[in-house]
Amino acid sequence: MTPPDATRSEFHRPERVETIGEGKRSIAVAANAAERAALATRFGLIEIVRLNGDYSVARTPAGIVAEGRVTADVIQACVATGEPLSARIDEQVALCFVADTPADPPAEEIELSLDALDIIPFDGGAIDLGEATAETMALALEPFPRSPNAEAILRKAGVLAEEEAGPFGALAGLKAKLEEKKP
Repeated sequence: MTPPDATRSEFHRPERVETIGEGKRSIAVAANAAERAALATRFGLIEIVRLNGDYSVARTPAGIVAEGRVTADVIQACVATGEPLSARIDEQVALCFVADTPADPPAEEIELSLDALDIIPFDGGAIDLGEATAETMALALEPFPRSPNAEAILRKAGVLAEEEAGPFGALAGLKAKLEEKKP
């Protein structure tokens, strides 16, 4: 997921790399109303009520490591009915921003625990904690949200359930018709 304009996202919170030392530093980012509205459009949401990222950031030999939490309150549309559904996001994050310099391979191989860190390449002199927060929120969303009323509304509209629509569902319907004809 990249922003429409790859040079600047809707929720741009750059941290200059030269200001990040080896000691951990706390950085908090919060999207304002205009940024939340633009991100809601980008990610196909009805609304983003709140979006925050709280990070502990430090420079390591592997890159810039940001650990923390992304929290958000969003309103998604039910995939079946379009009804608005509230969702709360509360995700622990561990990110490693690495310089995107393919021409300069590292002098020595650095071993990272890849299962613990998400690797994010960056170019230029800054990492973007706003974009990282937005993408973390988007990845944490329920991909196919369904309202509690979805099944009843779909049935009323004549949509068959998965088990009824498959090949065995058709055989069950045939069996029922044959049993109706028995004397």
